[in-house]
Amino acid sequence: QVQLVESGGGLVQAGGSLRLSCAASERTFSRYAMGWFRQAPGKKREFVAAVSWSGGSTYYADSMKGRFTISKDNAKNTVYLQMNNLKPEDTAVYYCAADSSLPLVRITPEYWGQGTQVTVSS
Repeated sequence: QVQLVESGGGLVQAGGSLRLSCAASERTFSRYAMGWFRQAPGKKREFVAAVSWSGGSTYYADSMKGRFTISKDNAKNTVYLQMNNLKPEDTAVYYCAADSSLPLVRITPEYWGQGTQVTVSS
């Protein structure tokens, strides 16, 4: 069982930046692909970004490319999401996710965190 705990959310003005962190409990963290999803009020949860178990491959939703960066530190059992040039439409609860399969972590990951709120004011 992998436990994931997100942190780093908060309130930021449009154009600002935030870095989300997700700490994993699993000692075999390095074997897992990791992802970030988000869910805005009244909307479905959507894929944001994913990274392979090694950190060598990354994937992004089209609307996040160039603004968001996902990275993985296996030594710290942590995955990050650096978010730049934030927009009000980025306001959502952001969830960390993990799966042993990179394709599945982008669609139906096995493990989820509790989420962290990001609010971008205009």
